[in-house]
Amino acid sequence: MTLCIYSMAKTETSAIVYSCYHEMSRKGENFVPQHTLSYQLSGSFVLSDGEEKYRAEEGDFNLIRKNQLVKFAKHPPENGVFESMNIYLSEENLLNIAKEYDFYADHFVATKPLIPIEVNILLKNYITSLQGMIENDGLNNKLLTDLKIKELLLILLQSQPELKNILFDFSEPHKIDLEAFMIQNYRYNVNLERFAYLTGRSLATFKRDFEKIFHTSPHKWILQKRLTEAHFLIKEREKTASDIYVDLGFEDLSHFSYTFKKQFGYSPTKIERDEKV
Repeated sequence: MTLCIYSMAKTETSAIVYSCYHEMSRKGENFVPQHTLSYQLSGSFVLSDGEEKYRAEEGDFNLIRKNQLVKFAKHPPENGVFESMNIYLSEENLLNIAKEYDFYADHFVATKPLIPIEVNILLKNYITSLQGMIENDGLNNKLLTDLKIKELLLILLQSQPELKNILFDFSEPHKIDLEAFMIQNYRYNVNLERFAYLTGRSLATFKRDFEKIFHTSPHKWILQKRLTEAHFLIKEREKTASDIYVDLGFEDLSHFSYTFKKQFGYSPTKIERDEKV
């Protein structure tokens, strides 16, 4: 995979990133820590939350909600590149804007992880202005970047005021059923701190509650679940290691193969060869 980042501005309070991929990409952490506004310049991406899949095509603008466990597959167009422009909205930045304009959520809104944004003439002009900034290296100017993020939020709230209850909801995740959550989400490539936060617990409480329920450590249980499923998929569903390692939360194929062999005493490719005989 070749990644090109032509221009990027990133600070503690704001981030605007333009990037492109020449090949399909499925890698990366599966946790969305902050609200992200994403405009698709070319190609498409598929976001999956384990229950549904959401597709964004060229010209689509979407809000990806914070505190989500999701998986992305980024697809370049035929003979082209995947290009996207992403505006990351940190909580600090949103809090500052909330205080300035008295924007606060009236109530909690339960929505899907990806929310379509209507691309009107104001938003089209805004995107054009960002493209001009990219071409002139303007994203490295923090003051200008912060101003452009504020401008975008004001445009969005004018056309879709209901977004206020999503963007300016600063509540923390509440304590939920840990067992059900982990059984549903162990395949996601996130660290224990993320799992703890999403279940409404400190890391220490998460580990303590986990061991009471599963009678083992989170690390051992997650690894065992992933490897058991991997063995089943390769042997019974005739999948290859390269087909499944990303979907099961492993960052690279060599680490997956090493861990698999350490667990079962033989490599994934041995099963693949045996199944062909």
